[in-house]
Amino acid sequence: MKSRAIRWLALSFLALPLLEFTAFATSDNSVNLGTAGSYAVLAGSTVTNTGSSVLTGNLGVWPGTAVIGFPPGIVGGTIHAGDAAAAQAQRDLTTAYNVAAGLSRTATLTGTDLGGLVLTPGVYFFASSAQLTGTLTLNNLGNPNAVFVFQIGSTLTTASNSSVIFSNSLTDPNVYWQVGSSATLGTTTSFQGNILASTSITLNTGATIGCGSALAINGAVTLDSNVIGGGCNGKSTVPEPGTLGMLGTGLAILAGAARRRMRI
Repeated sequence: MKSRAIRWLALSFLALPLLEFTAFATSDNSVNLGTAGSYAVLAGSTVTNTGSSVLTGNLGVWPGTAVIGFPPGIVGGTIHAGDAAAAQAQRDLTTAYNVAAGLSRTATLTGTDLGGLVLTPGVYFFASSAQLTGTLTLNNLGNPNAVFVFQIGSTLTTASNSSVIFSNSLTDPNVYWQVGSSATLGTTTSFQGNILASTSITLNTGATIGCGSALAINGAVTLDSNVIGGGCNGKSTVPEPGTLGMLGTGLAILAGAARRRMRI
């Protein structure tokens, strides 16, 4: 028994450095969207939609107030057009953008097309533009809370039918694309992650963001029959406090009914 306990303690101490390194890497690269995390789409000037776009989460614009094309577009959360909530979300987005831009890079990919790459958690730097043609695979190495950050000096552009996929699923949308100017997703692109653009974001016809959002600080977000949010293991973007309150009330009612049945 004594020798077995000694072996167990030895194995435990050997495992400690790996656990500490994993925790440090995750927290060091974390990006907190704050209240902006509840938005599928957030713009600075205007949000314009054509066709049957579906957003899981809130839609906001500030300091602009124009929201065009809803309906026919559908918003699963609340529309905040030029109000205090949208203003706070923009402040939180700007903070998150600056944090993402300031992280220490894992690798420099300037001039490299993201298509065909398999990347593990880390911070990837592009001095100027970034292009995706084909499929980018993100492998979280078995950590569902892993973080991927892409620092892009100017533009992000995807070709038609391109895609970002996970080789292992994430439980939260911990993929961040910090874009120095504007992002454009090509027709029927299947994208993943939160786009944090300094200027504008355009999703061409049929492009989707499964696990993430389209968040622009200064310019417009332009949509055309797109689906955004809700694709993180079935986990959607963060609901508003009112939604959480209704959920809590519903759970309390169900719990009370269950207790009454048990007494019967």
